[in-house]
Amino acid sequence: MRRLLVTLTAAALGVTLSPVPTATGATAPPNGTFPARIELPDGFQPEGIALGPGPTAWFGSRADGDIYEVSLRTGEGRVISEGPGTPSVGMKSDQQGRLYVAGGSSGTARIIDTETGAVLADRTLTTGASFVNDVVLTRSAAWFTDSSQAQLYRVDRGAEGEPGTATTTLPLTGDWQQVAGFNANGISTTPTGRALLVVNSTTGLLYRVDPATGEATQADLGGASLTMADGMLRHGRTLYVVRNRINEVAVLRLSRTGLSGRLVRTITADDLPASTSFDVPTTVARFGSHLYLPNARFSTPPTPTTDYWVTKVRAKAGD
Repeated sequence: MRRLLVTLTAAALGVTLSPVPTATGATAPPNGTFPARIELPDGFQPEGIALGPGPTAWFGSRADGDIYEVSLRTGEGRVISEGPGTPSVGMKSDQQGRLYVAGGSSGTARIIDTETGAVLADRTLTTGASFVNDVVLTRSAAWFTDSSQAQLYRVDRGAEGEPGTATTTLPLTGDWQQVAGFNANGISTTPTGRALLVVNSTTGLLYRVDPATGEATQADLGGASLTMADGMLRHGRTLYVVRNRINEVAVLRLSRTGLSGRLVRTITADDLPASTSFDVPTTVARFGSHLYLPNARFSTPPTPTTDYWVTKVRAKAGD
């Protein structure tokens, strides 16, 4: 009776009641209607993925920075924004249709309107030798990692999520270890949302970073190593870490503070449907009960005819 009364009241007011979206801003898709493998344009050289709200994903090209939009429901796609000739790597989208893009070796960040493809802002984060690699969005900022320098970059966001004009460099201190090779790569937030999580690709260590001071504290993962870590995705207290060249995803259960965690599962080729495969996946996004990972194919020499694809896999065993 109570449900009927609510429904009738909503109808009288002209209101449509909708299901509550998942943490990714998307409701779960119907079973069996989304392809397990999504083809990207030949020669595209993907790296980053951003997803939603809804069953739409965007991919950036390492070759020229183009942004490619794909329907997860059909697998059909198109280029919505031509790149500047420099890489587009890690990406995140917000609820207002803006795409925040890490610019790799260009040392920049771009913010793109996903409806028009227009570049809303182009920020120079550093003029030094750098590789601006990944990004996470918080309520007030977009945070970018640099794999070449021991620092993060903050781009302010306004009350409606719009990009501000202020950018800040935050040096990494405390337990952080800067070594030869790729360093800071994937970035996320802690389950409480009060701090950042940053992984070092070469050492395999995960750090909790204070966004006010840059102090990094090594997370206790019970001996688990995250070498070759690339993109990361946190869903509640579950952290997915893509380990690119070994073709697997480490699944960790975090403490609320992000200061500790334990490895609970590893997603490998054995978890994939027969119609698809991993070939150096780099980043990850979640829609409903599935993860989507672009394959960068770093071990395959890129040519204009090299094929690239996105792999879909269940987020949990048995779901």
